[in-house]
Amino acid sequence: MKQIVITKPGEIKIEEVPIPEAKAGEALLQVQYCGICGADVASYTGNQPFTTYPRIPGHEFSARIVTIPENTRGLKPGDLVTANPYFNCGTCYSCRRGYVNCCEDNQTMGVQRDGSFRQYITMPVDRILPAKGLGAKELALIEPFSISYHAVSRCEMQSGSKVLVIGAGPIGLFALIAAKQKGAFVYVSDVLDGRLERATRLGASGTVNPGKEDIAAWTRKITDSNGFDICIEACGHPETFLTCIEQAAFAGKVVLIGNGKKETTFVHSILLKKELNVYGSRNSYTRDFEVLIDWMAEGNMDVTSLISAEYPFEQTGEAMEALVQNDGSLEKVLIRFDNAEEDQREDEI
Repeated sequence: MKQIVITKPGEIKIEEVPIPEAKAGEALLQVQYCGICGADVASYTGNQPFTTYPRIPGHEFSARIVTIPENTRGLKPGDLVTANPYFNCGTCYSCRRGYVNCCEDNQTMGVQRDGSFRQYITMPVDRILPAKGLGAKELALIEPFSISYHAVSRCEMQSGSKVLVIGAGPIGLFALIAAKQKGAFVYVSDVLDGRLERATRLGASGTVNPGKEDIAAWTRKITDSNGFDICIEACGHPETFLTCIEQAAFAGKVVLIGNGKKETTFVHSILLKKELNVYGSRNSYTRDFEVLIDWMAEGNMDVTSLISAEYPFEQTGEAMEALVQNDGSLEKVLIRFDNAEEDQREDEI
């Protein structure tokens, strides 16, 4: 089989290696589609703080089961599936308390351990999730959607809340969709007008470009000078974190999804003055995947409009470069493996 390897920042190679052998309790999967995550791009550019090299990227994927041991979940060869790619140790304090998403020794596929950018992978059976009728491309979007859904779930969002999402990349847009599902009025900020247009099409109640408009004045107008009930940071930049703090209402909430390497300096008394609740959010739970698969299978949402481009796996380097040079026109980019079938809902096959 072939696999994609980032040998060092800025360098990608296609290697030919043996098909892996499934160990006890594992299934062999034939990869269909992989999404390129911002973490993968950061690994490619050398800006991912957790990546070591060489590294096979990828953790957003769909696949077909090739072989699988007898199991109680009804999974069988030929099934279309995705999987939870965050491996936890099971013994640290976080794991013992059930917070497996923030295991102290977390190993996410494509970052701390090799990922899904290869024609075949093995996965523990208990991490595999069935498609329930979803198509292969839809399944490849479940993992990034789960990141945003988990973050939105962290802050106990109420119906009718006024929410500001800062950053209209894929994670920010998925946060918009998740917050709308909870009945919130969701507003989106980004410096790229194309992304704001996309947010509007996805149902944003309003948008703002802080590069062209005073966001503080805009917030006062939108919220009757109260500030937003919840601000979600989906960029990972110091200035956008500070904007969340500034535009949040007194006794409001700030949720951090964006992952960055730069330090943020501010006078922390504003957190006390406003009595803000600040939530970090990392990865997601298997149950987040399950909820989203059910939602999408029931026809409650169509997120495939976020797919901007599709590349064959041989052109992964070109796809990475396109995202590095992204002018805002690209949202989700998928890598198609040569065994991937034409995408359609499973019940239509």
